[in-house]
Amino acid sequence: MKQIIIISEDRPGVVAEISEALAAAGVNIETLAAETVAGSGVTILTVDRYDEALRALAQTPFQAISEDAIVIRLDDKPGELARITHRFKDAQINLRSIRIIRREAGTCIVAVGTQRTKEAMDLLRDVLVSG
Repeated sequence: MKQIIIISEDRPGVVAEISEALAAAGVNIETLAAETVAGSGVTILTVDRYDEALRALAQTPFQAISEDAIVIRLDDKPGELARITHRFKDAQINLRSIRIIRREAGTCIVAVGTQRTKEAMDLLRDVLVSG
């Protein structure tokens, strides 16, 4: 899975502008997380038409960065995320991003971004949904 990261100024309307640009290109947003970090806006999203989204965002003032994300399935219970993230600690692999995408029927789907995607996929083979 690919995710798109947009770093912008922290001001009202940023998410509206991003979503309008994607809508105009016929791109559906599947997941979106937006927050302020150190005075900047950070928006992370996944979409149904990745290439079209990047082309649409290139026509805006926003700079979009793409990142591979690994999708895993965990039991939805206390300690599962700690168990998985401890594997990264033991393997000395830094996490760039981690997001819980969906929780249902006793499981949760999590997207994990790291600079060492291939190694991370091997590390998480037992819970991997897609890479």
